[in-house]
Amino acid sequence: MKKNWLLSVFPGALALMILSLVVALLMVKILWAWTIPDLFPGAVEQGLVVKSISWLTSLKLAILVAVFAGIAGVRKDRG
Repeated sequence: MKKNWLLSVFPGALALMILSLVVALLMVKILWAWTIPDLFPGAVEQGLVVKSISWLTSLKLAILVAVFAGIAGVRKDRG
């Protein structure tokens, strides 16, 4: 019985994980395009900083932020 329950929950959990990944990547892309040109307008004009980033770069930034959050202990305590 437990095996059937696990097989019925797995697709929903996988879909939720994929959806949260896509939302996180979209947020990183939008926040980059919204803040960086305002913070560094001269650097963007000179080409030192890009105005928008690719999906792969946003994935790398999302992973970096997740690692920093894990190191800082931002996650909830499991107790």
